[in-house]
Amino acid sequence: MRADRLMAILLLLQQREHVTAAEVARELEISERTARRDLDALAMAGVPVYSLQGRGGGWRLVGGARTDLSGLTAGEARALFLAAGPASAAAPAVRTALRKLVRALPEPFRAQAEAAASSLVLDPQRWGAGRIEARPPRFLDDLQDAVIRGVQVRLGYVDTAGAATERTVHPLGIVAKGPSWYLVAGTAAGRRTFRIDRVSSAAPTGDPVHRPGDFDLAASWREIADEVDRRRTPQQAQGVCTPYGIGKLRLSIGDRLDVGGATADGRIEVVIRGHNEYALAGELAGFVEWLEVTGPPGVRDHLIAIGTALVERYASHRMESPPAVRTGTSAPLRSVDALTRNRRW
Repeated sequence: MRADRLMAILLLLQQREHVTAAEVARELEISERTARRDLDALAMAGVPVYSLQGRGGGWRLVGGARTDLSGLTAGEARALFLAAGPASAAAPAVRTALRKLVRALPEPFRAQAEAAASSLVLDPQRWGAGRIEARPPRFLDDLQDAVIRGVQVRLGYVDTAGAATERTVHPLGIVAKGPSWYLVAGTAAGRRTFRIDRVSSAAPTGDPVHRPGDFDLAASWREIADEVDRRRTPQQAQGVCTPYGIGKLRLSIGDRLDVGGATADGRIEVVIRGHNEYALAGELAGFVEWLEVTGPPGVRDHLIAIGTALVERYASHRMESPPAVRTGTSAPLRSVDALTRNRRW
């Protein structure tokens, strides 16, 4: 954290041109002794700063020099301190350091930076979903420290089947995927991904990490995520969908929907990935007004079975209950028979 303090002191000197050790200590929440030691360290490092003794003494930049180590523009300052707000996923220590630094920004930047820090709140819960308190996994800080320092870790791990193992890994990066955290690491068996909440122990060995020269964490994670998606949703269904229905499919299916070209009748070719044929049929049955599944036959057979079961379950109730009334729309209600017929657009 000393580098953060030294930067903050430089920014204070730039802003005020004259500071005392007591002011530095108060701004950065450190002791006066530590503040004096940091100011001396700046002078010894060649920064043009000098001290004045006696009454009205303190520290100044030589000749009123201006120091701007960050080179921040106003927009960059806002973006930086957005990370200090309540919506930030940064560690508490990072947010605390940024909030301290914001007080040392030049005046034109400070108000907007402070506003950025409180301008956004993220609520990850969908409407109607139960509230889940996302807590960082136990060994997250230890593994992140190992990534930063570039040291190998003796890792204890419990897989999905409950099997416990221990191995030495080369930590390469940390990824947050929704509420879950993952470690990307090199192992004797190649590059692997570990869910950090399943890590049972993490002991740095002190040996240096062997990091591939062309390794890019973002690109590596994209490959991992794509492979996981393919494994989780190996089954595909083909179909044609009305343009209006494409938006509804995207909302429900998300990245598992691939949109193709238009057909002669104005509909759009689609491919939907799912866990298996039955699960796909269950998901797609509710889109019967807009989507026609063309294959594979197994998905269509499951759709027929679902439609038949719905008719058998609810058709007998049509004569027992008064007709439903839909308010607020001019679209008429369709009968079960109309919804289950092989419709063509």
